[in-house]
Amino acid sequence: MSPVIAQKAPYKASVEAGKSYWWCACGKSASQPFCDGSHKGSGFTPVEHKAAADGDVWFCGCKHTGTQPMCDGSHNRV
Repeated sequence: MSPVIAQKAPYKASVEAGKSYWWCACGKSASQPFCDGSHKGSGFTPVEHKAAADGDVWFCGCKHTGTQPMCDGSHNRV
């Protein structure tokens, strides 16, 4: 089963050190790139990102990254 491509670009997000962020792996969340529970019954589960430092990060939007939950450029190939 393949995830829904939410967008063919990463999502920039400002994160806070020590805080957990739950990345949507299924692509169905209405609050991309974060999980809203839309995956229920799909076989997908959200992926935790615990921020090491304050700052901006790039979460995968195409849901095909090899470095979940961060973008690795896979959107250029889907």
